[in-house]
Amino acid sequence: MPKEVPLKIAVVDESVARAAMIEEGLREAGFSDIHLLLERNGLVARLTTLAPDVVLINLENPGRDILEESFAISRALARPIAMFVDQSDERSIAEAVDAGISAYIVDGLRKERIKPILELAVRRFHAFSRLQQELSDAKSALAERKAIDKAKALLMKRRGIDEPAAYALLRKQAMDTGRRVADIAEALLTAETLLGGLS
Repeated sequence: MPKEVPLKIAVVDESVARAAMIEEGLREAGFSDIHLLLERNGLVARLTTLAPDVVLINLENPGRDILEESFAISRALARPIAMFVDQSDERSIAEAVDAGISAYIVDGLRKERIKPILELAVRRFHAFSRLQQELSDAKSALAERKAIDKAKALLMKRRGIDEPAAYALLRKQAMDTGRRVADIAEALLTAETLLGGLS
């Protein structure tokens, strides 16, 4: 008997027979915390309350409403979503990816494929999340760098000092107050904006 895998899985399918087949495939693959959602009404709210680790959606043909609903689910949950469809076209596939679907499988719902597809969806979701975090970190670092450069330029102009001396002042203030250089730079720029507005 397969070892139980501690993932909470939500299966969304209006067909009782197909949902039962997916559940059986998941149980055979070792998953035990499975929740079948056979009704689409209020789906986003029910999924938000359930807070599954992974969502499997099975459809015959995804229309625009379904994809918009999937986008809402993706935004609300920030979890991997695998979608099985019986038929599709390039536009639907592109819209599914834009809607945050981690794995989009056309005409491929068979019991033995459920576990590898679920694992693929989880891996893709985590890889995409890491890329998003790296992008966010890079944007944040760039914004901080710009603030520090502006603060140095301001100090150089106001105090008649060179760039290393301006940075040394920022760094000393950061060390004295237990804050980051970027925070000191932001505070200096904010103060300059406020004082400039008063003059």
